[in-house]
Amino acid sequence: MNQPKLIALVVGVVVLLGLALSATFELHQTQQALLLRFGEPVPDRGLVTDPGLHFKLPLIESVVFLDKRILDLESSSQEVLASDNQRLEVDAFVRYQIADPLKFYQTVGSVANASNQLASVLNSAVRRVLGEANQTQIVRDERAGLTAKIRDQVNREAQRFGVSISDARIRRVDLPRQISEKVFDRMRTERAREAAEYRALGQQDAQQIRSSAQRDATVIVAEAQQQGDSMRGDGEAERSRIFADAFSRDVDFFAFYRSMQAYDAALKTKGSRFVVSPTSDFFRFFDTASGKPAKP
Repeated sequence: MNQPKLIALVVGVVVLLGLALSATFELHQTQQALLLRFGEPVPDRGLVTDPGLHFKLPLIESVVFLDKRILDLESSSQEVLASDNQRLEVDAFVRYQIADPLKFYQTVGSVANASNQLASVLNSAVRRVLGEANQTQIVRDERAGLTAKIRDQVNREAQRFGVSISDARIRRVDLPRQISEKVFDRMRTERAREAAEYRALGQQDAQQIRSSAQRDATVIVAEAQQQGDSMRGDGEAERSRIFADAFSRDVDFFAFYRSMQAYDAALKTKGSRFVVSPTSDFFRFFDTASGKPAKP
């Protein structure tokens, strides 16, 4: 076989292989496909949903693959004016699925275009529904009902694209940054005022407690001092009574005992000097035991 025939054979095999490959397509289980012939769906087999290997006419028919899973779309944060003129920043999201592949392909063509269209529809529905409610209803009281309204409105609009909305929710509702900072500043000021008020009340209570404690301490000390003085007075009186009783029982012995105590107190200090006459009455017990002058 000469070289030109060999080249022609190789080219023919490559062309046949290319035609064979272009006549088949594989469909994944997460996909669905539109089989188009010159841009129009092929009668009776335009929609392919079964996974596996499928055939088509090469060069005449084309395949458009579409996702049949539930898709997510998160809208960017937008500012909404509530019915009470309160500005709010809202984040929302939707989950959707391609329900009519042909309409989807004819209207938006791809998932990216569908996401752009649905984002606009979602933002419009959020502003429209939340604009009819006040801040309390949006944040707390009627959030579930408002979410259901948003989902229904988005679903009606999404049917134009061959899309079915399975879920739509408000992810976050918050005040704008400037307003939030003012609110936080006001809250901090209010809390600082309350803290100062509590500290002032605490200091007042502390001062009252200290004053009461000082007053009670003064009263207790005065009562103790009075009781001590009374007890000391009773002791002195008892002491005087005992001395008087002892003196009345033996006058001479009592005089002797008191003189001995006086000698002990006066003479026990070292270096003491007295300039006293020996015949002084202080030394009367040095002459006689009874302390009385001796008889001549």
